[in-house]
Amino acid sequence: MNIKKIVLGIAGFFITGCAAQLPPPDPSFAATRPVATPPPQPNNGAIYHAGYEISLFTDYRARQIGDVITVVLEERTDAEKGSDTAIDRDTSYSLTNPTLLGSGVQFNTPNWLPLASNQDNSLEMAVKAKGAFSGGGDSSQNNRLNGHITVTVAEVLPNGNLVIRGEKVVTINHGNEYIKISGIVNRRDIKPDNTVSSLKLADARLAYVGDGATHEANRMGWLSRFFFSRFMPF
Repeated sequence: MNIKKIVLGIAGFFITGCAAQLPPPDPSFAATRPVATPPPQPNNGAIYHAGYEISLFTDYRARQIGDVITVVLEERTDAEKGSDTAIDRDTSYSLTNPTLLGSGVQFNTPNWLPLASNQDNSLEMAVKAKGAFSGGGDSSQNNRLNGHITVTVAEVLPNGNLVIRGEKVVTINHGNEYIKISGIVNRRDIKPDNTVSSLKLADARLAYVGDGATHEANRMGWLSRFFFSRFMPF
């Protein structure tokens, strides 16, 4: 009987560990709910009841806090950068032995000086230095993000623009994919089908990240990051 309990406990542990757990929502991209309005007072006996009418001319595009709007992701960036630097420096300096009373200066130096000879030395001196540096670098980056994400209106600005924000979390196997977006939308840029292009967002904040086993497998180890960091002197 005890063995059966142990087996069931182990099985339950593996089932719980393999179950996908959705992460908690990010407060910075949390959905905004509309302001609650009191229900209309019933008017029994009338032909029309307030609050149950259907308008044939209402614009259903987002315009109030809590309304939903679909953002069409059309992000694409292409960036290239190159640099080439070359520095060359050549310096030379010489001093001839001076003549004193018709004869060149000559003297002996102490033995502790690092000279080839410490006997019959003069004041003649010559210095020559040469240095060169050459460096170059190229960088290229391409990014593309396509898709759709439906978010809510978090604030209506005094000029009528809408502040939107939201996130989408997709759990696949043991990893999560996050799409987070926020920005300001001009109501004139909202299409009749209640969509707006991500290229029309002002002050846009767009993040597409992931976590889990796949993300960790593509991540550089801490020792490798050290060798590619700014603290590496070579």
